[in-house]
Amino acid sequence: MVDTQGSAPDRRRSRALAALQDERFDILVIGGGSIGAGIALHASARGLRVALVEKDDFGSGTSSRSTKLAHGGVRYLERAVTRADIGEYRLVREALRERAAFFRLAPYLSRPIAILAPAYSPRDRLYYSAGLHLYDLLAGTDSLGRTRYLRAAEAQALFPALNGRGLSGAVLYYDGQFDDARLNVALAVTASALGATVVNHACARRLVRESERIAGAEVEDTLTGERATVRAAVVINAAGPQADLVRALADPGAPSLLQVSRGIHIVLGPGRFPGETGLLIPKTPDGRVVFVLPWLGHTLIGTTDGPAEPSDHPPVPPGDVDYLLQQVNRYLVDPVKRADIRSNWSGLRPLVRDPQRQRTAELRRGHVITEGPAGLVTVAGGKWTTYRRIAEDAVTAVVLRHGLRARPAAAAREQPLVGAERFSTGFVAEVERRYRLGAELAGHLGRSYGDRLEGVCALMEAGHGGRLAPGHPYVEAEVLWAVREEMAQTVMDVLARRTRLAFLDRAAARQATPRIADLMAEELGWSDARRATELAVTGTLLDGDL
Repeated sequence: MVDTQGSAPDRRRSRALAALQDERFDILVIGGGSIGAGIALHASARGLRVALVEKDDFGSGTSSRSTKLAHGGVRYLERAVTRADIGEYRLVREALRERAAFFRLAPYLSRPIAILAPAYSPRDRLYYSAGLHLYDLLAGTDSLGRTRYLRAAEAQALFPALNGRGLSGAVLYYDGQFDDARLNVALAVTASALGATVVNHACARRLVRESERIAGAEVEDTLTGERATVRAAVVINAAGPQADLVRALADPGAPSLLQVSRGIHIVLGPGRFPGETGLLIPKTPDGRVVFVLPWLGHTLIGTTDGPAEPSDHPPVPPGDVDYLLQQVNRYLVDPVKRADIRSNWSGLRPLVRDPQRQRTAELRRGHVITEGPAGLVTVAGGKWTTYRRIAEDAVTAVVLRHGLRARPAAAAREQPLVGAERFSTGFVAEVERRYRLGAELAGHLGRSYGDRLEGVCALMEAGHGGRLAPGHPYVEAEVLWAVREEMAQTVMDVLARRTRLAFLDRAAARQATPRIADLMAEELGWSDARRATELAVTGTLLDGDL
């Protein structure tokens, strides 16, 4: 039964939970990361009845913990060339095409970024130049900027912290950068706007069978403990690194599809590396590359690669932090110290097992779609940049195999995300003038909400324009917007994924927590006990592993 009491966000959530119980869907998606939310969006745009359940929050796992690059992968291209690996070549080419889709469908959440690859010998200079020109050539008309060679002095002018001793020169190339968590939320919100029933903090505890086939799931609202039985013609397992755990619900003896790896990132405060140019460190002991990238006014450094086990809050090993600092400091005039780190986190990669490649760093980032056990469809592997292609492949596969009636894939391929329709720099400038925002705040709101920033501005005018933390652009109105329009249910939903404060600056996030809890308590009708629990849980996460 739908609850007619409580706030509007409460009522919307109650209606969604009731729909899970009462309706029969074409597709039930388990997992609300980039792949799961992308599947829900694509299937809804093709006219299918879709439900999506996510046990935590949209993008709370791998999909909010990336290096924030929409890219083809320069390391994968190197492997394609040096090993004559056509599979890696195709993956890079496909990813570069999909990179362009970010700029078409979510222009406010993505941007080109210039990145330097420094060379300390003439041989390296020629090698990097050839590889990155090929990368640019593969992008074709989707290129984001012309790759070019720079002399040592020119490279240091763009990245003044770069160590000039022995510097032969550098190659400047362009890639895409995006806000992964906010794009994931936009996917979920867009799917909902297209008719999907989308619920976060709803965990699939048990799979339901009809005639020995999987036909749904028993889902628990983890905020209230209430349960609903969701029935669907097809169940798609898009649980990312935990996909094998969902497969085990269908068959405890099912063989593992995944080999999970861990990658960490660290974030430095504003001013540590001024400018808008990133740095590519092309040589590391494990064969990966490390990036030093400007991100939301801070500096992001990552990543590592090592074996891991599925976890909701993967740890950040001190040794991995030391590794990143060692690799970065070899290229800098002034070394980065642990005291410079404002935040860090660990993310898990759902890599498809390959008996020919034992090291996780060597595994290909492609995806597989497999059916079984008992008719459960699992989508495994892949990478953020190709989420749209993976979603289309998954939906097309189940439409064909299960005879679902759906519109052609082309009808959904160019579906813009919420916030994109009217977005432009001119639109943001007009809103800035109308609401007297100032360039910094207008830029932040435009990059976060696209053409929906007017709604946030209206909440600011209504008295919620106060900053959540000194030195950061986030305002109280964003908390209300997150609850009312973006399905935020916990303080960490706001701190980590509707804003990015927890990922940028943990101390600032701790400072903002009580005010966010007050605003959410009022919006969602929390009891004093629920508010206290939120404060305790949030504090534990901010003090430990996000």
